[in-house]
Amino acid sequence: MTRPRVNTTRSISSVLTYAGLILIALFALFPFLWTLAISLTDKTVTSGVSIYDFPGSLFPKVVTLNNFFAVFRDFSLSKYLWNSVVISGLSVIGTLLVSALAAYPLSKLEFPGRNIIFTAILSTLVLPSETSFIVNVITLNRIGLLGTYWGVVIPIIATAFGIFLMRQAYMSVPDALLEAARMDGATELQILFRVMIPLSIPSLTALGIFTLVNTWNSYFWPSIALIFNPELQPLSVAMLQLKSQLNHDPFNIAAGAMIMMIPVMVIFAFAQRFFMRGLEGAVK
Repeated sequence: MTRPRVNTTRSISSVLTYAGLILIALFALFPFLWTLAISLTDKTVTSGVSIYDFPGSLFPKVVTLNNFFAVFRDFSLSKYLWNSVVISGLSVIGTLLVSALAAYPLSKLEFPGRNIIFTAILSTLVLPSETSFIVNVITLNRIGLLGTYWGVVIPIIATAFGIFLMRQAYMSVPDALLEAARMDGATELQILFRVMIPLSIPSLTALGIFTLVNTWNSYFWPSIALIFNPELQPLSVAMLQLKSQLNHDPFNIAAGAMIMMIPVMVIFAFAQRFFMRGLEGAVK
């Protein structure tokens, strides 16, 4: 008699759990779905209709891609999109290289003060990034990199989070594997690039996605580093200009927002498996 009652309780619990998860998913996806619906709405058909006419604005009467074409044509969005691709690409490559190199001695080599150095690196996580902006601007100006792609990238490629993530990944590699490589005559650099990095691909992928998302959406630092060269501004900074220039046209603004979101979402969708494996390695 108790078994059916237990099964019923489990079924009710499962239904409530899935219902709660669906509500959370809808709540999280609602801004994206609403922006997507507005960006695909034919504004010539919905003239005079407010985008805040909810829930009608979620279901466009006529779907069109003209808003996307208009943003590229009238605002030269392709230029800012290319700037974002260059800055994000250089930031990802630089962060992966610096983090992979810095984490190896902190995890597998014995030298005095190793733990103190690692603790000092981790302590920078509690500092807001804005505290270094003035120093970075003065330094970049003196070495002639202010207002360039490299001026945006160089100050942000050495991150405590990246070094920590890669160190945790390296710590999971057995020391016996490294000793075997050393006995075969491999140098430390060869061990790093032929043993450690290939075994840490999931963590590298996770770090790359984190870096890509943060850099792609970054606004404050690129706007400061490129204040004297607005032609190199990324899409995240140009979006504010798009809003001020097309304030009367929320359909084009929504299209610009979708153009900014879609690339990161596509990359994350393809790299999701490695991303989750990389996070699991960091937790261990």
